[in-house]
Amino acid sequence: MGRLEGKTALITGATGGIGAATARAFLREGAQVMLVDLDGQRLQDTARRMEGGSRLATAAADVGDESALASAFQAAAGTFGGLDIVFANAGIEGQGGPVESFDQAEFRRVIDTNLIGVWLTMKHAVPMLKARGGGVILATASVAGLVGFPGLCPYVASKHAVCGLVKSAALELGEANIRVNAIAPGPIANAMMERVERTLSPGDPGAMRTGLMGALAIKRYGTNEEVAGLALYLASDEAGYLTGGIYTVDGGFTAA
Repeated sequence: MGRLEGKTALITGATGGIGAATARAFLREGAQVMLVDLDGQRLQDTARRMEGGSRLATAAADVGDESALASAFQAAAGTFGGLDIVFANAGIEGQGGPVESFDQAEFRRVIDTNLIGVWLTMKHAVPMLKARGGGVILATASVAGLVGFPGLCPYVASKHAVCGLVKSAALELGEANIRVNAIAPGPIANAMMERVERTLSPGDPGAMRTGLMGALAIKRYGTNEEVAGLALYLASDEAGYLTGGIYTVDGGFTAA
């Protein structure tokens, strides 16, 4: 019997490296999964590759658009009858530059996706989880939610805020038997990290990678599957006493 047998999960940002890896892990452990992402065509392509059959469904939605996100939750209810696990994973890195260089529109764009999107996902998750007698909410934060990173102020601010949101929601929702935790990835070998390298070190992205690996206790980037493994554990009943935590998957980056 799988660790998530009989459970239903909704994952936002489901076509990205971490989201797709987590969906595959959840499916392997018996869950039904609703994939949510902004790009409808990419979403369909991702779902086809997973071959989840009747245990897999999709809904295209921008997590910063409450009506679209609400429709995705309604689709999950209509398809699977409810939810037990919600993974607020959607996020963007935004543009890079000095703190004074950003215009308000760009700062808001990052906040709307990375913070407001997580809050809206929680908002619509809670009634459905309460209807099941409890459940699990996970959010993707970042090591950038624990320490500063020059050149990425909107992203760093948004991820620090996600950590605070998760802690507060965990305290509110414990009595409803809803656990709330965040995963804080460090450098992970995926498309987002490649974009960050190009943004912060446009002349030589490899130099940034070399510098980051020098700061790691484990001298390599992590994998999407390693992050998904933690998400699977936190979503399972094995983590029944864990809530309000920010769990790093960072090769020791924040240990120093």
